[in-house]
Amino acid sequence: MGLMIGLMNALFGGHRNVIAETAEVFRENTERAAVRDADMQTAVLQQFAAEFAHPRKGLFDRVIDGLNRLPRPFMALGTLGLFCAALYDPIWFAARMQGLALVPEPLWWLMAAIVGFYFGARHQVKGQEFQRSIAQTLAQTTAVQNNIERLTKPPIRNGLIAHDFPTENAALLDWQAQYGS
Repeated sequence: MGLMIGLMNALFGGHRNVIAETAEVFRENTERAAVRDADMQTAVLQQFAAEFAHPRKGLFDRVIDGLNRLPRPFMALGTLGLFCAALYDPIWFAARMQGLALVPEPLWWLMAAIVGFYFGARHQVKGQEFQRSIAQTLAQTTAVQNNIERLTKPPIRNGLIAHDFPTENAALLDWQAQYGS
């Protein structure tokens, strides 16, 4: 018995676990990794909080924020303007498009990369919001189906459609008294 206790104390004594320590050589300790990840996220949030703790109220900051909001509307309205120009004056539009045909291909690739990175982050955020809204919609599907069934299939009593609202129609009241409802 003393040998077993000595062996257990050697393996697990002094608040240590030789088996767990050996396993950590081959596989990461997921609990400690989660703690490290949580600490890193906390540090990042603290850094962001420190960065944005002081609201920017200067004219320069407001002007720059306003300029940052202009490219998307300008691009959308510019594209619509091109369609209108093509309809209004096709010859003028064709001449401008011939000029675009002379732009070298690497410049088109550069523009595509800039526009792609500019809109990429917004696309990701909107995609996540869309997935969240789909999940909320799917959660309401059963309730919506039940409501539709209640609205489209009125209750039937004695083989007849039953209405739960009173009526003042004397002929209908006589008919219901005679045949039942």
